[in-house]
Amino acid sequence: MRLIGPDGKQIGVLSRDEALEKRKETGLDLVEIVSKTNPPIVKLIEYDKFRYQEEKKLKEQKKKENKTELKEIRFSPFIAEGDYQTRIKRVREFLDEGNKVRIVVVFKGRHLDSKKFGYELIGRVIDQFRDRIAIDMEPKFIGRHLAAVISPIKGNNKDNYAES
Repeated sequence: MRLIGPDGKQIGVLSRDEALEKRKETGLDLVEIVSKTNPPIVKLIEYDKFRYQEEKKLKEQKKKENKTELKEIRFSPFIAEGDYQTRIKRVREFLDEGNKVRIVVVFKGRHLDSKKFGYELIGRVIDQFRDRIAIDMEPKFIGRHLAAVISPIKGNNKDNYAES
């Protein structure tokens, strides 16, 4: 096995017994770093410290992952202005968090005869955020629902979503 010292310098290719002897001399743990190579690579380190550093790396990677969720806001085609403004605030919050937003207009009963109001409502929402969003899915009917998906444009900050 290829042995690496605690300082990160390569000691050399040793037999298993020789590597275990080095471990006893230094008082450190012998940890297999890469097993798929020939010979396998092992390192003399403090195992607890090694484990802590690995966990720290994993946490750092998770932070850097881009976690965008798809949030949904539902409207009625004949929504009152106060309810509309409340839902717009929620859309703004979702966009601030970097999430995609599915805007859905739910049609019930005879509302289906007035599809143009649904398109106008989605157009109004999109116009309110026009220069700050990308339209991922144009408005289209899915059963009784008219849906569109928007997402924030990268590089925008919360100030960009101030009241229009």
